Amino acid sequence: MNMQIAASLGLIIMLAGCTATAPGSGKGAQQPVSAQPAASDQQQRAKVHTELGSLYLLDGRSAVALEEARIALSVDSSYAPAYNLLGLTHMMLNEPRLAEENFQQALRLAPGDPEISNNYGWFLCQNGREQLAIDYFMAAAKNPLYATPTKPYTNAGICAFQIKNDKAAQDYLLTALRLSPGNTQALLGLASVAYRQGRYTEARQWTMDIEKLMAPTAEVLWLALRVERKLGNREAEARYAAQLRRRFPASPEHRLLTQGQFE
Repeated sequence: MNMQIAASLGLIIMLAGCTATAPGSGKGAQQPVSAQPAASDQQQRAKVHTELGSLYLLDGRSAVALEEARIALSVDSSYAPAYNLLGLTHMMLNEPRLAEENFQQALRLAPGDPEISNNYGWFLCQNGREQLAIDYFMAAAKNPLYATPTKPYTNAGICAFQIKNDKAAQDYLLTALRLSPGNTQALLGLASVAYRQGRYTEARQWTMDIEKLMAPTAEVLWLALRVERKLGNREAEARYAAQLRRRFPASPEHRLLTQGQFE
């Protein structure tokens, strides 16, 4: 299951909703009244630059995203979402040391923040530390203040699938789907688990459910094609192959099709 790109983009989009608790001054009642608006203004400016940077990262403009995160931190050096953005950017630039340093700093500033925990978990999952990643996903998912626990449950399912723990992967993905019935990543994950376990009719149903919700991606078409091949339905297999050739000729899935590498 090759869902890394989609999940990474999803993590970037999540940044737009990131907020942080205003840092305290430590001076209590002695703090001048006039200083509080300045602190709020600093945080608001840092937030604007961080959210702008996340949009640049989504657009593939990593250098600009880094600059926006650095501007945010020059305004408010304790703004955790800016470090989160740096972590995501360095992760996408394949700079794991810098990515981890920034994710950890974000969590030091905002311990237990579910969005940051989810993003750090994804970093760990993509760097061979799947079990630790799942711990972070579960911490995020079980935070009662987290509005979208379907995301870390989905990521935990993907991560468990990577280490061939199909039972855990299915459980996480089914939970994600119960929380959000339109979660196409969870549906694709469940289809992938069913396919690997030889439950091809079930895998077909999951892929059909995806097609009811969205135009299929190259990954969905490739899985559906292989499912139909296993079921011996040559007409459906040919139909999916034609779609893959027409719509995604430059995709890795199309390359596998032309090479006849179905497994």
